[in-house]
Amino acid sequence: MRPRALAACAALSIALPVLAACGGNASMRAQGARVSDVPDPEPERFAGSKPVVVLAGKATYYSDSLAGNHTANGEIYDPARLTAASRDLPFGSIVRVIRRDTGAHVVVRINDRGPFGNRRRILDLSRAAARELGMLSRGVVDVRAEVLELGRGRRARKR
Repeated sequence: MRPRALAACAALSIALPVLAACGGNASMRAQGARVSDVPDPEPERFAGSKPVVVLAGKATYYSDSLAGNHTANGEIYDPARLTAASRDLPFGSIVRVIRRDTGAHVVVRINDRGPFGNRRRILDLSRAAARELGMLSRGVVDVRAEVLELGRGRRARKR
């Protein structure tokens, strides 16, 4: 065996068990991706909270094809998590999203930027959040977004 090939085999024999111990997201972690350790917001914790800011507009939800891609704060998008994208709110903000026509609501954490294009669209929701609101078949719904806690993450740039 050539010296370079021998060195590569030795490196792999050390790296593979380490990567296997990382769990299901080993390949993403090996590529430098961050999987969020932040748990989904607990609705009970925010049940009686008064909103800091209230926004009104339309919400959409992410395509499943984006699963595994990086969000703007460096996390990996997971459609099963209760997360959302906002153009203006700081990362880590907790938002209660209420569907105006049915009253269905969900509490999400901001971890990405968007939606872009139509300014009336104020949030892009994860698939799990969209399911909670019952909007999977509609795609776009009118919402009231109550910011319950402003995040300490990076704020969006002013336009």
